[in-house]
Amino acid sequence: MAIRLLLFTILALASSLAYASDPSPLQDFCVAVNDSNTTVFVNGKICKDPKMVTADDFFFSGLNKAGNTSNPLGSKVTLVNVNLLAGLNTLGISLVRIDYAPYGLIPPHTHPRAAEILVVVQGTLYVGFVTSNPANPNMKNKLFTKTLYPGDVFVFPEGLIHFQFNVGKTKAVAFAGLSSQNPGVITIANSVFGSNPPISSDVLTKAFQVNKNVIKYLQGQFWSDNN
Repeated sequence: MAIRLLLFTILALASSLAYASDPSPLQDFCVAVNDSNTTVFVNGKICKDPKMVTADDFFFSGLNKAGNTSNPLGSKVTLVNVNLLAGLNTLGISLVRIDYAPYGLIPPHTHPRAAEILVVVQGTLYVGFVTSNPANPNMKNKLFTKTLYPGDVFVFPEGLIHFQFNVGKTKAVAFAGLSSQNPGVITIANSVFGSNPPISSDVLTKAFQVNKNVIKYLQGQFWSDNN
């Protein structure tokens, strides 16, 4: 009887803890401070007085305009997040327009706080994502790819590395919705080889199993940011 009571208590406690989780982060970090007199920083944005809200707080104009793809990657992301559209605060969504020059690329990257759903409206895109490390060490990360045409939709799960490449000879345009008001983006090459200060070449040499001169060459490149 005592054992049954103990098990019941443990299960009840576990059930209550399951509903007592922290909110999902809306920024890279939110460092706690003990000084009650300091400036307030919250996980997201402070809410505007409802009496001061207007229709303009829920409005953004300009996604009909093509982005400038004159850069090494041949692509441009026009982002509409909470920083540009205040009404998105707490709604858990944002939107981007992506323009691609012929053979333009959105390089491998992740969104640490959002899944992404992409729809192609012009051109032909080769897209894909890679799974996280498998539990079985003998298996490799799996790649899922698809060639998309106007009207096609593809989903990139939250946090997974993904990419888009315009395989056509003409420009391409896509729109994407993301499941966060501030999804964040980590471009893999930029983060690994273009950080400031740089990651130790000893670390990267061992991580990528290449000569140190290769690492130095990669760290010396200009890493383009199309956001």
